[in-house]
Amino acid sequence: MRLDRILWGVGLAGALTGCVTTTTTDAGGVSTKIPRTTKAEQREDGARIHTQLGQQYMENGDLQDAMVKLNKALEFDPNYVPAHTVLAVVYERINDMPNAELHYRKAQALAPTKGDTNNNLGWFLCNREGKSAEAMPYFQKAVADPFYQTPSLAWTNAGTCLARGRDFAGAEVDFRKAIEIDPQNAQALYQLANVLYLQNDAFRARAFIQRFDALGQPSAAALKLGHDIESRLGNKDAALNYSRRLQSQFPDSEQARALDATARQ
Repeated sequence: MRLDRILWGVGLAGALTGCVTTTTTDAGGVSTKIPRTTKAEQREDGARIHTQLGQQYMENGDLQDAMVKLNKALEFDPNYVPAHTVLAVVYERINDMPNAELHYRKAQALAPTKGDTNNNLGWFLCNREGKSAEAMPYFQKAVADPFYQTPSLAWTNAGTCLARGRDFAGAEVDFRKAIEIDPQNAQALYQLANVLYLQNDAFRARAFIQRFDALGQPSAAALKLGHDIESRLGNKDAALNYSRRLQSQFPDSEQARALDATARQ
């Protein structure tokens, strides 16, 4: 799942926003100002704390307790965007797609210009049958956010969505934008190599699979693609090298079994 991570942090500025202070004087006549939170801040703190707990439960695999905490967070603040986002992920994990979509949409509606909420909704829709076209405008909204920290992720998701619909030329454009922002975006490098190969451009595909390989993050799919690219180019030794690495590092993978079956023919 290529969603934006939910990053937690309690900044001093955020914690003190809207604070009311009371003044006390000790026996020595020294005055001290003591912050007193407003009801709105208390509600936000309750939503934040229960969302954090919900995410921790989710990451530990306790989805039932995660849902309890996240629903409690929304009792404190029904418009708390992170709670809707994490709750959407929980619903997705239990295969309740209607409720997952409801909460992804709610998060996006509450933060309509934010990169992460738009990217998350776009990626969810991209993975739902018949909704990939609807996903594309949300990726565009994501990358239009000047404060969005991971636009390369949204471009990669957009390209992946287009490639699934066999719009390889459009996908190539988006993957190149992702790589321009982040030259070490492994997923974009692999996907660009793949769409170039699918467009019968094995020569350029080789350059991007080599860049992927140089990152030191091997995968069965990438090694198989490297093998196929070199085979198409007629480079038997290079293809054999990819094949050996695939069999050695991922012997039980679908890709390794596919090469075994081909070799036996």
